[in-house]
Amino acid sequence: MSKKQFLAAMYLRLSRDDSDVGDVTDREGSLKSESNSIGNQRELIRAFIHKQQDMELYDIYVDDGFSGSNFDRPEFKRMISDIEAGKVNCVIVKDLSRFGRDYIESGRYIQKIFPALSVRFIALTDHYDSFQADPSESGIVLPVKNFINDSYCRDISTKVKSQFEVKRRNGECIAAFVPYGYKKAPNNKNRLVPDEYAADIVRKIFAWKIEGMAVSAIAKKLNGLGILSPKEYKKSTGINYRGGFSGGARAQWSNSTVKRILTNEIYLGHMVQGKSEKINYKLKKSVAKPQEQWIKVENTHEAVISKDQFQVVQNLLKTDSRVSPVTEEVSLFTGILFCKDCGEQMIRRVNRYKDTQKVYYICSTKNRGEGCTRHSVEEERLRELVSEMIRNYANCFLEERRMFEKAVEMELNFESIIRYDTEIARLKGEQEKYTALCLGLHEDLRQGVITEEEFERLHGEFKRKAAESEAAQKRQEDMIKELFKNSVTSAARLKMMQESGEIKEIDRYTLCSMVKKIEVFEDRRLEIEFYYKNQYRMMCEVNKRMEQDRNKETPYGQGEFADKAKRGCPGAHTSMSKKQDRNKERSA
Repeated sequence: MSKKQFLAAMYLRLSRDDSDVGDVTDREGSLKSESNSIGNQRELIRAFIHKQQDMELYDIYVDDGFSGSNFDRPEFKRMISDIEAGKVNCVIVKDLSRFGRDYIESGRYIQKIFPALSVRFIALTDHYDSFQADPSESGIVLPVKNFINDSYCRDISTKVKSQFEVKRRNGECIAAFVPYGYKKAPNNKNRLVPDEYAADIVRKIFAWKIEGMAVSAIAKKLNGLGILSPKEYKKSTGINYRGGFSGGARAQWSNSTVKRILTNEIYLGHMVQGKSEKINYKLKKSVAKPQEQWIKVENTHEAVISKDQFQVVQNLLKTDSRVSPVTEEVSLFTGILFCKDCGEQMIRRVNRYKDTQKVYYICSTKNRGEGCTRHSVEEERLRELVSEMIRNYANCFLEERRMFEKAVEMELNFESIIRYDTEIARLKGEQEKYTALCLGLHEDLRQGVITEEEFERLHGEFKRKAAESEAAQKRQEDMIKELFKNSVTSAARLKMMQESGEIKEIDRYTLCSMVKKIEVFEDRRLEIEFYYKNQYRMMCEVNKRMEQDRNKETPYGQGEFADKAKRGCPGAHTSMSKKQDRNKERSA
């Protein structure tokens, strides 16, 4: 038996776009998908080789599920290695599109690399054979066909991207793998439903953060409890998960994994997609998109975390906390207690003498010897004062809320609230002022008071400030709408306030749910910033303005609104002076 002249490589390829092409084209596209199947390609090429007297099949190379837009394919690379090793000197494909759809790279291989390596190239249904092709066919027809294949690939990419964009804007999940805590609905792969086991772990992560644990401490605790990381959990459920965040034989919980969970709005029931995009259809590399270009659709699925919890955690993440290295417990005020002068966190110190100990907080800047002053405050006294302030705030908030909702029920509407709100009036006045200044600049320029350069600079500045005022008005109006929509605050936060009004001693969860920040002055005064301060201010203002309007018709001092106005109420920022502190001690 004579030795064959050609050792042939049978190259087969089918991409996901080819197999799904019927979804984005027509019936003809579906028929084309069938003709491109791996089995069809194999039989067609095998029959051709069988008829050739001088040809023998060396090996079959199959890239199933790989795009033709680039040549980063495992079997294609293996084939090239065999060619370079002298094991193969002929490449056979069904058609040029199966070899590749990249116009430039396909041409480089077929017209430069293969001829240089004395490799024969055959595309059966395109009737191209490099050993028999004339110069016009190689120089004109082949590039044109490759260009058409490249254009087809670009067209498919555009159609798929457009279809994905529509799905994103409809709030449909198009990700191959869903975030930890969710799974795809059995009857709809584009809708999420909670995975109860994983969702419970997510709830614990948020609860631990509110309790004061650092992100690193949470990751360590999860690993210590033997809880599978998101990657390992997906694999344990039979999902062929290939994530970008992996390392080692068995993936562990890491700081970044915990942080992604704590900052992901998907747990609020909102779908956020389109955070990155491919550079182009030929490259796999993706680049991050600016946050304002992300596509966010709210309330697309069941939430596993309340809005209140999420808000508290986002605030705490700005000042990550850590447990005590001695007691392994979290300080009550960690992450929310700050020095009023330098803005740094206060740190907890314990003085032990014989059988007694004194716990207090001091400025961390002073503790490092980098300036500032001690701002020292005892923990027990701090706890008492903060508890009292929280009770006062909770009671006043609930009272203002009761009157506000009664007023809304009786006579108020959205337009009347805007009329009462002085902040909107102030912002509107600012916008009108800067708009008038912009108009005045044109007259100043005409009269030669300012140069063109000064005009451009001032006009841009005034226009920017007018736009900022307009945007602030919009935010304020949105907050008023939220007052009507959600009856001032959520049920969870309202329940917390009701309970806070009766508490004897504050705990970590209540503190973090009610208080955004506590600042300590050098003279031991405290200033507390509560959550919902804008809503509280607005309720107070509306109630006061309504009472003033009523007093024009009735004598002052009548009605529950007037009684409340006489009593007064604390603002969103509440302070306690040293004198009040001493009076409280004497009365005790």
